[in-house]
Amino acid sequence: MEDKIWDPLRKKHVARTPEEEVRQWFISVMISGMKIPSHMMMSEVPIRYGDKDYRADIVAYGRDASPLMIVECKQPSVAIDQKVLDQAIRYNNVLNVRYIAITNGVKTFIFTKVGEKFEFMEKAPLWDEMICQQ
Repeated sequence: MEDKIWDPLRKKHVARTPEEEVRQWFISVMISGMKIPSHMMMSEVPIRYGDKDYRADIVAYGRDASPLMIVECKQPSVAIDQKVLDQAIRYNNVLNVRYIAITNGVKTFIFTKVGEKFEFMEKAPLWDEMICQQ
């Protein structure tokens, strides 16, 4: 039997891959550390950008169900660099969120939109803080 890991957002077991382990770890960070209710998040969210289909790893939503945060996860061996941030920003061209997180489970960076730019945050915001900024 294939090795599986539980995804509480999709409410099913999914294939255990290095990237999936990072996604599930960050979901737990979002729930326990950032206090985002699990019912206000989705994983593997389909996005259409131009004529291509993509999937955002995790999207957190505000009380009004509008997208609030995009999380792009990579396996630990993938460097978290401008290319990864650019991927998340591309998704943001569709979702128009205020927060972006990129992580490989070793390094995590969180950004908030200030004007037309995304600026690095020293610490992860709490959900209550994020929804007050909507």
